[in-house]
Amino acid sequence: MGQLKIQQVAIVGLGALGVLYAEHFSKRLPKECVEVIADAKRIERYKRDGIFCNGKPCTFHYVTPEQATPADLILIATKFDGLSEAIEIIRPIVQKQTIILSVLNGIISEEEIAKVFGVEHTLYCVAQGMDALKTGNHMTYVNKGLLCIGADLEGMELERLHTVTKFFDETEFPYEVDPQMRHRLWGKFMLNVGVNQTVAAIEGTFHDVQIEGEARDMMISAMREVIKIGQAEGIALSEKDLAYWLDILATLNPEGKPSMAQDVDAKRKSELPLFAGTIRKLGVKHQIATPTNDKLYAIIQAIESNY
Repeated sequence: MGQLKIQQVAIVGLGALGVLYAEHFSKRLPKECVEVIADAKRIERYKRDGIFCNGKPCTFHYVTPEQATPADLILIATKFDGLSEAIEIIRPIVQKQTIILSVLNGIISEEEIAKVFGVEHTLYCVAQGMDALKTGNHMTYVNKGLLCIGADLEGMELERLHTVTKFFDETEFPYEVDPQMRHRLWGKFMLNVGVNQTVAAIEGTFHDVQIEGEARDMMISAMREVIKIGQAEGIALSEKDLAYWLDILATLNPEGKPSMAQDVDAKRKSELPLFAGTIRKLGVKHQIATPTNDKLYAIIQAIESNY
């Protein structure tokens, strides 16, 4: 098989990360080669109100699912509860050479995508180190972070991985390759369980968990529960991983907020079932107590029930 080349990119989901990636690739490829797929109603709103990145208007190439071009690379950047809809949207544009990257939170989106399209179309992907904040149609960020990618599941082709790294090199997109992506996925999940939920529960910002105090203690306690659960699931998480992700947290814009806190601000349902929900279920499965995640679950559920 000859070396594949990524020429046509599709992005599904225009939250903070979707805007970040659409903005990056739209500046480096011909406009029509980066398609942002959305329904007609959303597209109308985007065109009417505009989408702004760090104060500048974005000029994206919007298409409905019916208008979408077969893609070489598809980035899924929806919320987790939008994954099944995203899978249906991309069905017609997945070709033999298509590679799918999911930047969703959680630990199972790659498996869900591979169930439908086959593991050969899927690479593991973790978005980390970005502090993108989206309020209405305005997205701001200080750190673009990077995409960590890898192919450590049997059937995930190394050639596909090389195709993506070559494309990222050409488009100057920050990335890292990790041969132990399931471990990395669980590490990011651990950070999310701590940071996303704690900042949402206290209705604060990254600053509140970057400094010593009750909020940071609560966050670290929630992360340590993930270490225990991960070990029971055969993932060798440790205090070393905790320190690594806390170092990444320290680089984020103190005034920024994780996605769950942004949901609370906007009075939207959050990814609570994905974070504390998953940990509590696995805690029951392995008979491991998860008091901090139980507490965070109760706090955030109470906030959401008052919308």
